Amino acid sequence: MFGRLGAPEIILILLVVVLLFGAKRLPDMARSFGQSLRILKSETKAMQKDDADEPPTVPATAAHQLASEGRRTAPEATESDTSHRR
Repeated sequence: MFGRLGAPEIILILLVVVLLFGAKRLPDMARSFGQSLRILKSETKAMQKDDADEPPTVPATAAHQLASEGRRTAPEATESDTSHRR
């Protein structure tokens, strides 16, 4: 439905945008949008570089730690627990 935009639909969308924001503000909006995309791109590259530099570690969750210590992670129902529920 939304993937089939033709030339008339795009022209209509551009016309509505120009009417809403005005022709004078559109270049400023496009410039700030481009700067935002450049910042986002540089930040994602920096994050990927940081991830590649660090050795991979396996995070230990609380359940994993309890299981490795031999403790139960969830309480199990016993006969005395279920008798009062009947």
